[in-house]
Amino acid sequence: MMVPTEPTSLFEIDDDSRPLADRLRPQTLEDVVGQDHLLAPGAALGRMVGQGRLVSTILWGPPGCGKTTIARLLADRTGLEFEPLSATFSGVADLRKIFAAAPR
Repeated sequence: MMVPTEPTSLFEIDDDSRPLADRLRPQTLEDVVGQDHLLAPGAALGRMVGQGRLVSTILWGPPGCGKTTIARLLADRTGLEFEPLSATFSGVADLRKIFAAAPR
């Protein structure tokens, strides 16, 4: 009988069919590294999360720095719906569809 073993490297985490970046993506706000100035309990987003309320927020930065991941984790933590949208690839029609589908 084979006994399952713990992964021995970052490359063995989860499902091998998923890209490495996806397998290493933070799963909780506590897993996010380098954003304490925003996410710490006394910081702007940390206070909002602590109150269970988010206000409109723009996350800005270069591709791959974690904006979408942080937004998704904030929505999960506060029980809100998350709808990813790229200003580069989306237009007014895309926004209208999202707004129409949003609960009132």
